[in-house]
Amino acid sequence: MNIEQYYDTWASTYDTVENRTRDLDAIAVRSTFANARFSTILEAGCGTGKNTSFWLEICDRAIALDFSSEMLAEAQKKLNSPNLEFQVADISKPWEIGDRTVDLVTFNLVLEHIQDLKPIFREASRVLKPSGKLFVCELHPTRQYLGGRAEIKTTSNTLQIPSYVHPISDFIESAEECGFSLERLKEWWSDRDRNKPPRLLSLLWTKS
Repeated sequence: MNIEQYYDTWASTYDTVENRTRDLDAIAVRSTFANARFSTILEAGCGTGKNTSFWLEICDRAIALDFSSEMLAEAQKKLNSPNLEFQVADISKPWEIGDRTVDLVTFNLVLEHIQDLKPIFREASRVLKPSGKLFVCELHPTRQYLGGRAEIKTTSNTLQIPSYVHPISDFIESAEECGFSLERLKEWWSDRDRNKPPRLLSLLWTKS
């Protein structure tokens, strides 16, 4: 299966099976942007909409992209707002979003499936307004070095989804080359992760 097919397969159970990485990502998002407000947010890789509902609370307009039609279908079941636009889109290809039209671009648990970050960050820079924000929250590379990756747990087995390891320097250098200045870097642990490597890495940049 290709990555899109893995996520199509996962869509119907993604929200219900225990997943500490998914749940910690939701905490990281809400903690980072608790007091924020934006005009337009672009969520690149929205999945089943676990964060989309929160983005809608802190913006006037949200655009949610995902290449899995099944994931988007699950999100659409939960969310119906005139301020929300869903698009089936492969974020590794040029986005159908206008230049300088977005205040915040977010990537959550999606960039591990992207081999080259620079084209993705260039698109983010293109669509962001001056001084716009770029937020990334991903499985921590240390976890990946130890074999961690996105996986689908079924009643009979566990399917590991193909992924790429991006060291922290790759995120920072790729973003800098695309015109971003790092504002904040944070590592995240769940309550059951203490004394273990961090589960997630989040980075917040400002478009220079």
